[in-house]
Amino acid sequence: MYAVVEYKGNQYKAEKDAVLEVAKISDAKKGDTVTVDTVLLVSDGDKVSVGTPYVQGAKVTLEVGETYRDRKVLVLKYKSKKDYHRLIGHREEYTTVTVKDVVLA
Repeated sequence: MYAVVEYKGNQYKAEKDAVLEVAKISDAKKGDTVTVDTVLLVSDGDKVSVGTPYVQGAKVTLEVGETYRDRKVLVLKYKSKKDYHRLIGHREEYTTVTVKDVVLA
């Protein structure tokens, strides 16, 4: 059984015991559980339920893991013959979550 969930503007395929990397969850600590009810699709082997836009009563339970910062992404802005150079660095923060349960109503 798996589900496609929408969480913080992104879509993830959630299977039981799968580890996902989502955008930082700032209000939850390690070990907390988060319930996501914005389920777009649920597949139970033979039967597939597609929501319009969400599947009614379907929920995915996540357990919050570590929060970390990804490697630095460098952005270079440059204009030739104008002596214009800008180097900007950015590190995105992610949280690992473990899918504990996928429930279809």
